[in-house]
Amino acid sequence: MAEDNVVYIGNKPVMSYVLAVATQLSKANEVIIKSRGRAISRAVDTAEIVRNKFISGLKVKEIQIGTETVKREDGTSMNISSLEITLSK
Repeated sequence: MAEDNVVYIGNKPVMSYVLAVATQLSKANEVIIKSRGRAISRAVDTAEIVRNKFISGLKVKEIQIGTETVKREDGTSMNISSLEITLSK
């Protein structure tokens, strides 16, 4: 899958990401929503709003969870949870 079909979730309002996902789905049959840490709940909200309010017949193809190790500025490392939701028509 091309990197164009990936929407990264950050600190913007949920509806910004809903619009981005809906736009990607108008161009492709599949989109991946990726998030880490505190943005995970925003990613789930985005996927559910798109599925239930905007595009009918959309399916959750796959959900992947994981942990990523990130280096801090002081040189130590910390683990951050990550989530990928794949939506398809």
